[in-house]
Amino acid sequence: MSRQPNSHRLRRGRYSEPGRAYLVTAVVHQRQPLFNSFELGRLLVAEFKRTHDAGQVNSLAWVIMPDHFHWLFDLHNSTLPDVMRQTKSRSTLSINRARGSREIFWQRGYHDRAVRADEDLRKMARYVIANPLRAGLVEQIGDYPLWDAAWL
Repeated sequence: MSRQPNSHRLRRGRYSEPGRAYLVTAVVHQRQPLFNSFELGRLLVAEFKRTHDAGQVNSLAWVIMPDHFHWLFDLHNSTLPDVMRQTKSRSTLSINRARGSREIFWQRGYHDRAVRADEDLRKMARYVIANPLRAGLVEQIGDYPLWDAAWL
């Protein structure tokens, strides 16, 4: 397995602050478009919901693209590394089980960005869920099945 260039830098300086909003992105190993499958995408949605229901995060918006996801949430009773480790681990198990596979599912690491207090969360949520439009996957966001936002 080859390492992603600079993936070690993604972990440097990472800090979790309960109550802060974060936008995180994780990418499927070798950018395989496995979430073209609605069923596999729904397995990841179930993990987002599990994390939300457990009180670790308050999900604000998410979109699952063919080879990655973006997830905007308020961090609650957990740390950012724990949320991402658990979400990626549990989704790997359920998705690989559904695929009859034992392959690596996610690329190592993830990208995170703490949302500043003065940033508009609704505007950021609209940006997140508009990803399929910008990627040319659909002409209207309502035509894309793998997204949600707290304000809708």
